Amino acid sequence: MTPEDRERLTRIGRQFQVPGEFHDGHRIKIGHINETFAATYLHFEMPFRVVHQTVNTHVFRDPEGLMRNVVRVTEHLRRRLVWNGTDQIPRRVLQAVPARDGKFFHIDGDGVFWRTFIFVPDVRSYDAVETPRQAYQAGFAFGEFQSFLADLPASLLTPTIPDFHHTPKRFQRLQQAIARDEYNRGRLARKEIEFAESMADCVSRLVDAEARGEVPVRVTHNDTKFNNVLLDEQTGDAMCVVDLDTVMPGLILYDFGDMVRTTTSRTAEDEVYLDRVELEIPMFEALLKGYLTAARSFLTPSERSLLVFSGKLLTFTIGIRFLTDYLEGDQYFRIHREHHNLDRCRKQFRLIESIMEKEDEMEALVEKLWEA
Repeated sequence: MTPEDRERLTRIGRQFQVPGEFHDGHRIKIGHINETFAATYLHFEMPFRVVHQTVNTHVFRDPEGLMRNVVRVTEHLRRRLVWNGTDQIPRRVLQAVPARDGKFFHIDGDGVFWRTFIFVPDVRSYDAVETPRQAYQAGFAFGEFQSFLADLPASLLTPTIPDFHHTPKRFQRLQQAIARDEYNRGRLARKEIEFAESMADCVSRLVDAEARGEVPVRVTHNDTKFNNVLLDEQTGDAMCVVDLDTVMPGLILYDFGDMVRTTTSRTAEDEVYLDRVELEIPMFEALLKGYLTAARSFLTPSERSLLVFSGKLLTFTIGIRFLTDYLEGDQYFRIHREHHNLDRCRKQFRLIESIMEKEDEMEALVEKLWEA
């Protein structure tokens, strides 16, 4: 930890109701958007660990509404866990720490928005799925998350990023970025642009189904990457769903689709060796089995019928977001190398091709496991 980060965390820690004095901390290198730090405080020589995190207010324009969502959802989840008699509840749901003024955030002198959570011990996340058992755990974790929130009216939550998964609007923005080509990158992404344009016919299918009332709006996570599930270090069981910034009204198909994107290929989100990228049927089957185990009770027939399609569409949606950001000069996603967003886009588009090659087999698994 740099002296600057240490001084910064010491100052921030005093603004939250954290017992003890700051002892140590380190930066956690996860996420595209926010800065995250793990910090240890000593209270009568006993360690108390928390996570301090900034919120990017350029991305999240209503951070106070975001934190109201987080607190409302985590309290609802905690009540459900207590009702079910679940053990180890502090490890199974995030708990926000209030600031000294009672709010669940603090804005520092530089205008940076901070929040604090109690650290979840003895867990880890993975950037890429490694085994079918992990895929099952991810499916079960997000299915249970949706199930526990099924009785929470979506209207009570604030949309933290309006139209976050609105594929037609994402596609329209891509077309605008292609036309402007402000950074002269279109020539480097010509193949990816042509692929995106070839998928134009499918972009509105889910928003049209929502508009017709065929699929309901629910409380959804909206960022169901595999690394947003914390697994127990010893057992490998799913313990806690994290990164709740985009929990808001949405379609469960967006959540399941993003699970397919991030949990069915043992490759990182920015894999550059595209011959390694494929949807693995054993991973998809395990993911689906875990998800249906937790979510079957509330899914409608229309939602079930679109599960496989959602994997293709969400992978496409994220792919064009990476491509758009690349063409717009890497303004949204944090990058770590030149052409990083283009690499991310290429991985998504290769996965779409693999999904289309195996679509019939995936649909057959949905029918089989639904009836099981």
